[in-house]
Amino acid sequence: MSIAPYSKFDTYKNFILSLPSPLEEVSILSQQFLLEKDEKRKLEIYYAPFEHINEKAKIVIAGITPGLHQMKVSYQTVMDFKDKKATDEEILHQVKKNSSFEGTMRNNLITMLDELQLHTYLGISSTSDLFTTASNLAQTTSIITYPVFYNGKNYSGSTPNLLKTEILKRHVIENFAKELEKLNQALIIPLGVNVEKALAYLAENNYMNADGVLNGFPHPSGGNGHRHRQFAENKEEMKQKIKKYFK
Repeated sequence: MSIAPYSKFDTYKNFILSLPSPLEEVSILSQQFLLEKDEKRKLEIYYAPFEHINEKAKIVIAGITPGLHQMKVSYQTVMDFKDKKATDEEILHQVKKNSSFEGTMRNNLITMLDELQLHTYLGISSTSDLFTTASNLAQTTSIITYPVFYNGKNYSGSTPNLLKTEILKRHVIENFAKELEKLNQALIIPLGVNVEKALAYLAENNYMNADGVLNGFPHPSGGNGHRHRQFAENKEEMKQKIKKYFK
C-alpha cells in the first residue's frame, strides 16, 4: 500500500486538523481547499484526501469523482485522528474505507457485485467485506481524484463533457493514469458510461490496457433510474468476463 505520487496531503493535513468541530460544509468548500476553478465552465475542484493506493488490489472500483458527502466523511475521518498516533498512509487508508461510495450508493454497488458473484472469486462472503475486513483486495477510486462541482452541484461526468474539458481531462491523465501504473493488472470496474468512455480514451492513447475493464456496469447512484435495466441487460456478459479474468 502506498500514497499516490501526486498526493497533496502534506500540504492540507494540518489545515483539515485545524477545522472547527462539528464539521460544516462551509468549512470545506472554502478558498482554503479550492484547487482549481474554471469560471467559464462553472467548475470548481476542491482538495480531499482520497490519495491512498492499494498496489496489491485485485479489483479497482472507479467512479467519476467524490461527491460532497464523501468529501465531508473524508475530512471527518482525518479529524478523528487528531489525537492519535498514525502514519499518513494509515490515515489515508482509513479515509478510503470510510468514504468510498459511502451511503446508498455503496449498498447498491454491493448488491450488484454480489449478484455477479464477484465475492466467490475473491474468497469472501460478500463484496461488502471490500469496505471493511477485505479492503486489501480492492482499490476504490475515481477517475478525477478530487471532488468536482459543476454550478455548485456534484459533477456527474456528462455536463460539461469530461473528455472535451481540458481541466478535467488533465486530472484524469495526471492523476488516475499514474494511479493505474502502480496497480498490478487489477480488474477495473467502471461505474457508469462516462467512466467507461474515459477508460476507453486512456486505452486508445496507451495509458492503460483495456483488456481488464468490466464494461456494462451501471452507475450505482440511487438517482440512476436506468440502473436495474442496464444491469439486467449486461449481467451475463459481465459474469463471463469476471469468470475469464479470474481463470
